[in-house]
Amino acid sequence: MNLYAILRRDGFADGPTLQEAAARSTAVGNDMPNDIRWIRSYVLGEEGGALGTVCIYQASSEEAIRKHAAAADLPVTEIIPIADTVVVRPDPE
Repeated sequence: MNLYAILRRDGFADGPTLQEAAARSTAVGNDMPNDIRWIRSYVLGEEGGALGTVCIYQASSEEAIRKHAAAADLPVTEIIPIADTVVVRPDPE
């Protein structure tokens, strides 16, 4: 599987909406273990007050990401293949 960043701009109205989307994403992903694996997400405060995300996934293809997103009713603004990882410091808690 390859590593991807998925940008979801203005995808969620608020925290509860984002939590519901995360539950759907997890359930659908659990049914696709050979095609997709959610690693982590960063929540973005968008200019209009909505929330966006940058999600890091392992996936067999961009098509698998789009299939997962459609099944989980998640927006996809952009899918970006990750070429490498540089860790300067661990994520803050």
